[in-house]
Amino acid sequence: MTKVKKRSNCPISQSLDIWGDKWSLLIIRDLMFAKKCTYGDFLKSPEGIATNILASRLHALEENKIIEKLDHPDSKAKVLYKLTRKGIDLLPIMIEINLWAEKYFSTIPEDRKAMIKEMKKDKPGFIKAMTKELEGLK
Repeated sequence: MTKVKKRSNCPISQSLDIWGDKWSLLIIRDLMFAKKCTYGDFLKSPEGIATNILASRLHALEENKIIEKLDHPDSKAKVLYKLTRKGIDLLPIMIEINLWAEKYFSTIPEDRKAMIKEMKKDKPGFIKAMTKELEGLK
């Protein structure tokens, strides 16, 4: 999965071509909500992504300017992944997915339930605070 050839001019189709596969939104989720930022961090996610798939998705997200790679301050052998502005702009979509899931699934983890409660209390305020936090991580 690299830079994509668009299948149509439909905005949903074009968006899904970039981040709509089984793994990309989970990487974005980890960057956004779990503050994971290294290759090793992503491998530890409970979904169990394979190393080749992770490498491919990270590369595609970087090529499509959803994430960027930065030098790791403590290790020349590691890199940090951060959301770009384009990636941070997916926050409202991620919030809506969480709200939808909370409505239809009973197995939401407690830490996520607490975050969803905050989202529901003041969605615009939550988006503003999270955006500032994500931008501050750069």
